[in-house]
Amino acid sequence: MTSILTYTFKNLPNTSKWALRFSVRPLSCSSQLRAAPAAQTKSKKTLAKPNIRNIVVVDGVRIPFLQSGTSYKDLMPHDLARAALSGLLHRTSVPKDVVDYIIFGTVIQEVKTSNVAREAALGAGFSDRTPAHTVTMACISANQAMTTGIGLIASGQCDVVVAGGVELMSDVPIRHSRKMRKMMLELNKAKTLGQRLSLISKFRLNFLSPELPAVAEFSTSETMGHSADRLAAAFAVSRLDQDEYALRSHSLAKKAQDEGLLSDVVPFKVPGKDTVTKDNGIRPSSLEQMAKLRPAFIKPYGTVTAANSSFLVTTDGASAMLIMAEEKALAMGYKPKAYLRDFVYVSQDPKDQLLLGPTYATPKVLEKAGLTMSDIDAFEFHEAFSGQILANFKAMDSDWFAQNYMGRKTKVGSPPLEKFNNWGGSLSLGHPFGATGCRLVMAAANRLRKEGGQYGLVAACAAGGQGHAMIVEAYPK
Repeated sequence: MTSILTYTFKNLPNTSKWALRFSVRPLSCSSQLRAAPAAQTKSKKTLAKPNIRNIVVVDGVRIPFLQSGTSYKDLMPHDLARAALSGLLHRTSVPKDVVDYIIFGTVIQEVKTSNVAREAALGAGFSDRTPAHTVTMACISANQAMTTGIGLIASGQCDVVVAGGVELMSDVPIRHSRKMRKMMLELNKAKTLGQRLSLISKFRLNFLSPELPAVAEFSTSETMGHSADRLAAAFAVSRLDQDEYALRSHSLAKKAQDEGLLSDVVPFKVPGKDTVTKDNGIRPSSLEQMAKLRPAFIKPYGTVTAANSSFLVTTDGASAMLIMAEEKALAMGYKPKAYLRDFVYVSQDPKDQLLLGPTYATPKVLEKAGLTMSDIDAFEFHEAFSGQILANFKAMDSDWFAQNYMGRKTKVGSPPLEKFNNWGGSLSLGHPFGATGCRLVMAAANRLRKEGGQYGLVAACAAGGQGHAMIVEAYPK
């Protein structure tokens, strides 16, 4: 640990104090490998507000999240999004002409279908008169799609919105170099053979070097994995803690999958291939096997490995949710799954606080809703890295961090593990950038129904140092 912290002190002047404050009190997840028993239904206030429409999620689905390069590798993003929309139509039997608007989130756009929401909607058979647009906000793109839909319904512009997200990492756009692009554009404008030959004479072999996409911050040029490693070191999160947490995620996901709890997953018949029915990234291992892996980013002293990271750059998938005004849902005979209540977005330093979105967003959304951590029955946080989750836990449980970095008098407190991501998370289920937000909300809604709780809290970090949190309230049975 000393060598890791020494590295941190040299490279993180703004966060070196964190390591001093968080070098003790290691977190252990080994006692939390099993999900908590069903919670007792509590009598709590509802979060309905006077003169504001209640907005509900009727249901939500996702096609199985797969590792890239597998069954979805020959498809396009709109194919996955169309499959999610078709699955939602089949699950809910909602008439297509009732849907007022469709919004999808995505991160790495396919240039042929930049408005993937529109192409997927047309492919799924929605009317060409149903507007659709696409949003992007890194790992919280689907969250932005949902909250945009909430805004449309709350303002009275719409009654029924479909929100979702999609990502296809099996076939990301790879660009020619800038020099090559420039020459090709100029060739297209050349009118004479002489002009074309003059341009071609300037060609050099290095023009053929492609520009590969990377999960790196434009403002800092740092990859997210490198940032996660530095964050883990700054908060003194050990390699063992990270491996234990990753094992917990995979073990709980496997248990949930075997017990049929991942009910949001719908089968997808891949054209020319078999029907895909379940996520393929869940791989419970052992601490001994995980300990053999070498650091993936900061070498040789880093603690972030392939085993304690989500396969964030290697997941394909799509999700979709049916969101309605409560009165519309009831008029159509639906029994909603949950209310979508207060939400917040936050932003902070993308260099040293890139992955701390949940720490900043959680107290804000709780205050907005008039709740405390003890009121929450189900937590669903996006797991980019084990170290990111555990660093957020430590930050949330620190008065010192709250006072010195967040301008708050006291800490909000860390979520109890027995209520946290009990059916697995992004580490095990996968993380298609644009689709994870809907999975988080549906996991919270489904857990509340299964476990008898009333309030769920969804939170996620995102590239750019941004974050999101939302309160989900179970619909009365």
